[in-house]
Amino acid sequence: MILQIQTKTGFDLLTKLQELAFAFAPKLVGAIVVYIVGVFLIKKLSKIVGSILHKKNYDKSLQTFLVSLIKVTLTILLVLTIAGMIGIDITSFAAILAGAGLAIGAALNGSLGNLAGGVMMLVFKPFKVGDLIEAQGTIGTVIEQGVFATTVLTPDNKTTIIPNGPLSTGVITNYTSHGNLRVDLTMAIALDQDIDKARTVAIEAMLNHPKVLKTPAPEVSVLKIGDGMCTLAVRPYTLQADYWDVYFGTQELVKKAFDANKIEGPTPTRIIIQK
Repeated sequence: MILQIQTKTGFDLLTKLQELAFAFAPKLVGAIVVYIVGVFLIKKLSKIVGSILHKKNYDKSLQTFLVSLIKVTLTILLVLTIAGMIGIDITSFAAILAGAGLAIGAALNGSLGNLAGGVMMLVFKPFKVGDLIEAQGTIGTVIEQGVFATTVLTPDNKTTIIPNGPLSTGVITNYTSHGNLRVDLTMAIALDQDIDKARTVAIEAMLNHPKVLKTPAPEVSVLKIGDGMCTLAVRPYTLQADYWDVYFGTQELVKKAFDANKIEGPTPTRIIIQK
């Protein structure tokens, strides 16, 4: 009698296992098929996105970041889909994942802002490596443009690292994008000097500098008359790489030319009133 009960119990257990296997098998097969197809599609889509970014000449660091982000996001969605297909309750898992995301986001608030700013700048390209820019109180040549920060080399050879968050939301002046730069200088002459003669002498002196462009031509204009002097705006044009050579070199050339042509500078005066 006991043997018959044990046999019947074992038979019922085997039957239930068979029923469970028959019920679960289609889900498992479907999950495997979805996994194989999903992995194939993720790889294919990643290659397509990478190819598009490469053709549009986006920064390599941005290409790598975006492709990795797409792979990770789609892989997580694929795993959640497969878990749902085989009967695993993903509601609690999704809630945990969302909570972890919020906690990580709060902890990395500043870093995420820099990341978002870096992605925006790499997409819209307000500048590129090699450009001379002025931003966040710094002027210099961009030597590296990363996802989180931009590295700038200042004229005095100081390496400045600017976080991309404030950089992307602030004012950026790109001195290179137009193709040439105007160097803005001011030089003063005495009020009794011939302005036309000073203009001609200054332009000839600037054109003697090998790195001053002939086109557009250098300009000399009266900027201000007052304080016992006539202030001239001296404006040569040059390439971005030669900016500082022209900035310093033309001032010296114009000063020497003024001296050679007896164009006098202003004489400081001081009025003393005795009471």
